[in-house]
Amino acid sequence: MQSVYQHLISLLFVFGSLQVPQLTEGCSCALTHPQDAFCNSDIVIRAKVVGKKQLRDGPFGTMRYTIKQMKMYKGFEKVQHVQHIYTDASESLCGVKFEINKYQYLITGRVYDDKVYTGLCNFNERWERLSLAQKKGFNHRYQLGCNCRIKPCHYLPCFVTSKNECLWTDMLSHFGYPGYQSRHYACIQQKEGYCSWYRGMTTRDKTIINATDP
Repeated sequence: MQSVYQHLISLLFVFGSLQVPQLTEGCSCALTHPQDAFCNSDIVIRAKVVGKKQLRDGPFGTMRYTIKQMKMYKGFEKVQHVQHIYTDASESLCGVKFEINKYQYLITGRVYDDKVYTGLCNFNERWERLSLAQKKGFNHRYQLGCNCRIKPCHYLPCFVTSKNECLWTDMLSHFGYPGYQSRHYACIQQKEGYCSWYRGMTTRDKTIINATDP
């Protein structure tokens, strides 16, 4: 009888364990090129996180991060100056965790009721981890391609179907994300509405890179 009881307890433990991934792995995001992250966001800023406070909004709460804004790249018409960033307190609901008083972050998000919200499906990265091309992209280059469409290619064959598309093949060549196109290229609109990948490593660009901070 005792062995049967122990067996039942073991089964209950196994079934209980099977429910855990549903709670901890609830956030799922599609891969996004940083240019799309820029173009589809209301707000794009570089900031240092200096404090946090958990609020009692919703079933799991909301985390409010206090930031020191270094530079705004997009969103001047939405918010003049960002002081707080809001995100879900739970990572299973796509909440973001920022470290306090350590790094500058590139943060993208949406604006609702004059508040800036972000999550794991937004593009949020430590500034020093961005490539030089990505820094220049967020500074001015990505906005030149917001009328273009970056088309992901997951399986061959892949084709562009309109003149405003750039074929994104990082998932094929690098077997993951981020890849070379994500880190070094922007999809820019050229003459007659055609879009193509642009790396921007001309002599003039090199001079600008050395002379300015994105």
